[in-house]
Amino acid sequence: MFEGPLQDVIDEFSRLPGVGPKSAQRIAFHLLQAEATDIERLAGALTRLQQGVHFCRICHNISSEDVCRICADSSRDATLICVVEESKDIQVIERTGEYKGRYHVLGGSLDPLNGVGPKELNVTALVQRIGGRVDDVPDADGTLPDAPEIVEVIIATDPNTEGEATASYLGRLLKDFPGLTVSRLASGIPMGGDLEFVDELTLSRAFEGRTPVR
Repeated sequence: MFEGPLQDVIDEFSRLPGVGPKSAQRIAFHLLQAEATDIERLAGALTRLQQGVHFCRICHNISSEDVCRICADSSRDATLICVVEESKDIQVIERTGEYKGRYHVLGGSLDPLNGVGPKELNVTALVQRIGGRVDDVPDADGTLPDAPEIVEVIIATDPNTEGEATASYLGRLLKDFPGLTVSRLASGIPMGGDLEFVDELTLSRAFEGRTPVR
């Protein structure tokens, strides 16, 4: 244990996900030896992170504007919504170049043991979007168009216990919307993986999502 501000910095970095005590100590000592301008630049970036980041009023993605660039893009298919847990998941899907619809960020997944229920997630906003009760991007003249009719919701929550519970809950919640297709992003055995190392949940999903060999 160190004393004073150095230990305080180590403790704070240790609270970050994926940063253990040794990594936190290395970062703290690096900052201790850094130039004052580097420290000021880091402190300024952290301040702007807290004060300058907003969330899209439509999909809740991280945005610098009231509406994110994806929701504002008229070339995207407004009838498709891909539901993800966090904004970082959008970046992963976008890199594939396969999906051309819009998104909805839940802000996490159901985790009753840690007090995360539907009210703690952006579930109500999703239902409102599907029901056509949400403002869309204004037209050039400033008027708001009618909310687009949603024809499919693709649930892309993580393939773990919390993600599966969230997907199941959303499936039950949305099943009675007329004309709406609710699908779950397929998951299974990864390319290059060995069957003996695949967990039971992944293997079960692989059997459920099996496709014919052409």
